[in-house]
Amino acid sequence: MEEKKIRVLIAKPGLDGHDRGAKIIARALRDAGMEVIYTGLRQTPEMVVQAALQEDVDVIGLSVLSGAHMSLVPRILDLAKQAKLEDVRIFLGGIIPAEDAKALIKLGVKAVYGPGTSTTQVVEDIQTLFEKA
Repeated sequence: MEEKKIRVLIAKPGLDGHDRGAKIIARALRDAGMEVIYTGLRQTPEMVVQAALQEDVDVIGLSVLSGAHMSLVPRILDLAKQAKLEDVRIFLGGIIPAEDAKALIKLGVKAVYGPGTSTTQVVEDIQTLFEKA
């Protein structure tokens, strides 16, 4: 029987138009054997959660470079909870101040990655969450 692949949604919420990092992470996750769905630019929190529901994902990877992370990410967390997606892990990448990263992790984000984070680190963190105990 084939092992179920980890399904990851990569999303760019907000008005940020820079998606190079998101595409690099998407490719690294795909190369590691995960199924990756990329939503494209300028997604609303509602669009992100709807895509996660439709695609039955295990992980949502958010990329926010616009500085709007403290409004967008809590909204996505709230909508995910309302949609009963409590088992979906949410990761965040971007230029996130340390105090904001701590606050977002307290709200439920699994990890926050800043500039220079290796793709290997992100892949390993996600794989670790899904290893069979």
